[in-house]
Amino acid sequence: MAKYVLKRIGYMLVVLVILSFILFMIYSLVPANRAYTDAQTELKTLKNSIPKGQEQEYFDQIYLRYQRAYGTDTNNKIIRYLRWVGLYPLYDGSYDGLLQGNLGYSYDYKKPVVEVVAQPMVNTIKLNIYATILALGITIPLGIHCAVKRGTRFDQSIQVFTIIGYSLPTFLIAILFIWIFCSKLHIFPPSGMKTPGTNFTGFAKWKDEMYYMCLPLIVETFCSLGGMTRYVRASMIEALSMDCIKTARAKGLREKVVIYSHAWRNALIPIVTLVVGWFLGIFGGSIVIENIFGWNGMGRLMFQGLQVADYDVVMLMQMFYIAVSLIGTLVIDLIYGLVDPRVRVNK
Repeated sequence: MAKYVLKRIGYMLVVLVILSFILFMIYSLVPANRAYTDAQTELKTLKNSIPKGQEQEYFDQIYLRYQRAYGTDTNNKIIRYLRWVGLYPLYDGSYDGLLQGNLGYSYDYKKPVVEVVAQPMVNTIKLNIYATILALGITIPLGIHCAVKRGTRFDQSIQVFTIIGYSLPTFLIAILFIWIFCSKLHIFPPSGMKTPGTNFTGFAKWKDEMYYMCLPLIVETFCSLGGMTRYVRASMIEALSMDCIKTARAKGLREKVVIYSHAWRNALIPIVTLVVGWFLGIFGGSIVIENIFGWNGMGRLMFQGLQVADYDVVMLMQMFYIAVSLIGTLVIDLIYGLVDPRVRVNK
C-alpha cells in the first residue's frame, strides 16, 4: 500500500507541474503587464522632479527595474515560468517564486495573496461544511428509504420533488428563497455576513453569523438534495437486487441488518466518489450563492479577481483547486479499499 501511495504521489506531482505550466501559459497570453503599470504609477509620482525631455529615459529605467523584480525581463516563457515557480534565478541571482513562499501580490487589495485568501477560505469552509453535513444527513437516509419503499406514494413524491430541485438553476432557487424568506416572511436577511455596525464577541458573534448564514445554507443544501438523493436511491436499488441480499433474506436475517449491513455496504462503493468529491469541493465555494448573498468566500473572491484582472489571486486559487483535486482522487481510491476489500492494493 505504501509503495502504491508513493507512486501515486509521484504521478500527482507530474500532473501538477504540467497543469501549472499550462495555467501559466494561458495567463501569460492575457494583455496585462504588472511591470508597465507599476512603472507608469511611479513615474506619475516623480513627474515634477524629472527634467523636461527625459520622461521616456526615466520610464525605461523604472520599467526595467520592475521587469527584473518580477522576472519578466525576458520574452522566454519557459524561463519566466521557472522563475514563477522558483526554479530559475532572477536578474540578481536570487530565487523568489512559489517554492520560496512568494505566492503573489494582490493589486486590488494591496497586500500579499495569502492574506487576501485566508479569510474567504475560512468563510467558505465554514459555510460548506455545514451544508455538506446537512445534505448528507438528509439525502442518505432519504435515498435509502426511497429505495426500500420503491414505487410507493412517498417514493414517487420524493422523485417529483428532487426532479424539480435538480432541474432549477441555483440562482433561480436563491432568488425564490429570498422572495419567500426575506420579502414575504421577513425571517432572514437577504445578504451580508453580520449585522451592520455591530462588534459582537463570543457566543453573540457566532449567533449573529449563523443568523446571516441560514439562508445561503438552506439554498446550498436544497440545491444538493435532488442529485444526491436520486444517486443514493439508484445505487441502493441496484444493491438490493444482488444475489447476496436475496441469500441474506433467505437466511432469515432481520430486514434492518440486510439493508444497513449488507445492501448499504455494496451501495456505498459508487457513492464514495460523489461524496468525497463533493466534500473536497467545500474549498472551492459557490460563485453563484456567495455573490447573490454577499458572502465573502472563495467563489466570490475568484469572481472579483477575474473582474478586476487580479490574476495573482486567481492563479493561486486555481493552483490550490488543482492540488485539492489531485489529493481527492488519491483519497477516493484509498477509501474504495476500505469500503470494498476486493479493490485493495496489496502490492
